Amino acid sequence: MPLFLMRKIVDTIPAKNPTAGVRLVTVGPEHAGQRVDNFLLRVCKGVPKSHIYKAIRSGEVRINKGRCAADTRLSDGDLLRIPPLRLPAPGERPGVPPASFPVIHEDRDLLVIDKPAGVAVHGGSGVSFGVIEQLRAARPGERFLELAHRLDRETSGLLMIARSRRALLALHEMMRQGEGRKHYLALVVGDWVNDRQHIRLPLLKTLTASGERRVRVDSLGRPAHTIITLQRRYGRYSLVGAELRSGRTHQIRVHLAASGHPIAGDEKYGPDAVRAELAAQGFRRMFLHAHRLELPHPVSGEALRLEAPLPPACLDLLQMLGASA
Repeated sequence: MPLFLMRKIVDTIPAKNPTAGVRLVTVGPEHAGQRVDNFLLRVCKGVPKSHIYKAIRSGEVRINKGRCAADTRLSDGDLLRIPPLRLPAPGERPGVPPASFPVIHEDRDLLVIDKPAGVAVHGGSGVSFGVIEQLRAARPGERFLELAHRLDRETSGLLMIARSRRALLALHEMMRQGEGRKHYLALVVGDWVNDRQHIRLPLLKTLTASGERRVRVDSLGRPAHTIITLQRRYGRYSLVGAELRSGRTHQIRVHLAASGHPIAGDEKYGPDAVRAELAAQGFRRMFLHAHRLELPHPVSGEALRLEAPLPPACLDLLQMLGASA
């Protein structure tokens, strides 16, 4: 049989699990500023998140012919290469369980919830799903739900979700310009001395050999500024407020640890002995809570001041420490 006929026959045989070919997508203005992973999760519906993140890490996803990271932001006019991505076999992909979270503020452009500790904000890096996926599952009629920022998995408190593209872009621009204020409460190890202290230490993000994300103080890092205010002393611990003046990964955790006062229960930057001691007393999380947001509304400009109270586990620990101090 002629070779060209053999090729034609092979090309017409349907695959058991068909995949789309390579796609080249030009990014429009409505998607400018969006993270590439979030864009792909929307465009490649049905494809497991693990496949998408693997394609990004391997360099198969490219922006203007160059490699990119999952958190790379798209620009208007970018040419995005999307490789063939395998769809899951029937029954392979588990569904995302819908979940509701305490709502602190909601309007047509902005949703602010009180995220519990122990819940990731999004899927990826070994996590099948997070807050944003569960919200989308719980609100199937919503046309737009996107994270405006991130909180660490073990951090509780205020999390902003944009309900419109204009709100998302405005929030990103506000954060780039340093507008608004994010206030946290943290219980740290040791006796914090100063009533108010500015920490300005550059932070460098690295990956360990196992792929774990770590941050350290390093002169080659990006500038970072945190304002710490003493709230109350609890014997061997101190409750402090932390105001972010920049938004680096693990900023509060690393700044406090570098100052000799790691956050109680922090498994990355705190002492194991302290974490074990607190766990024995029933406290099994990191004591870091996004307590207050002060910012103009991203669309209306109205001044917003939103607060989330300390979770019961944190209040119980403070009560116990106060009784023994």
